[in-house]
Amino acid sequence: MGSLPTVTEVFDHTVCTLGEGPLWHPQRQELFWFDVLNGRMHTRGDGKLRTVQFKEFVSSAGWVSDTELLIASEKKLFLFDIESERMEDVEGLEPDDPTTRSNDGRADPWGGFWISTMGKDARSRAGTIYRYFQGRLTPLYPQITIPNAIAFAPDRTMAYFADTTKRQVMRQKLDPNEGWPEGDPEVFLDLQDEGLNPDGAVVDAAGNFWNAQWGAWRVACYSPDGVFQDAISFDAAQTSCPAFGGPGLSTLFCTSARENLSDHDAGRSENHGKVFAAPETGAGQPEWQVTL
Repeated sequence: MGSLPTVTEVFDHTVCTLGEGPLWHPQRQELFWFDVLNGRMHTRGDGKLRTVQFKEFVSSAGWVSDTELLIASEKKLFLFDIESERMEDVEGLEPDDPTTRSNDGRADPWGGFWISTMGKDARSRAGTIYRYFQGRLTPLYPQITIPNAIAFAPDRTMAYFADTTKRQVMRQKLDPNEGWPEGDPEVFLDLQDEGLNPDGAVVDAAGNFWNAQWGAWRVACYSPDGVFQDAISFDAAQTSCPAFGGPGLSTLFCTSARENLSDHDAGRSENHGKVFAAPETGAGQPEWQVTL
């Protein structure tokens, strides 16, 4: 890998309390992202910002068609029409537990959608990673505190996920036919000695793993075998999730957050909570389409 860009820019100046879930829609050529704690989804196409306000927390999405998204909210998965803003419930997501909400999520190569939950107060081991596939929601990994880094290798052999509080990223072998986990997950990255907190992640077309590291002002890149390659610095302490998009999927976007900033970090930048872009970073893989 060559050297990464040193110049990054603010893609959108809207400030999110907890920016998350950036999704580049490959058909619309448009970026969507969420302000989880304020129940908002933002999108920017043709240089114009559009905000949709929901009645509950929203955190992540997958694309279903050129006009539809599958969105994970506080208590459900629902189909959202981008043009009309019509909503249709698809599946409950711990609907009887008022203490949890959705968090990280991403479509898999088989048309499924992996979605996680966590305690609203980040209560220890209150979260679960699920897979929604062929009309059924199946728990995969229970007792996770802050589930993050859900991503998939381009050759469809591996899934990744993390519990941010453990400072480890796990790698999971997948069945090639339907994408279900095979065997037990293994440690892919152990960041404990570095004191790094793995948040959202995306895998590029070459299989490199790009990880936003909460509190570290950066997104770090690791090779498919887990070797650190380089990192891109952003003007926000709490980078939360990256996504590739733009022409040729060569721009790395990254959301960030303002919640629980230290006074020291708050004073170092005015851009906490905004969405950033690092042009000409690499070559992403298109986000997989969710099949309902």
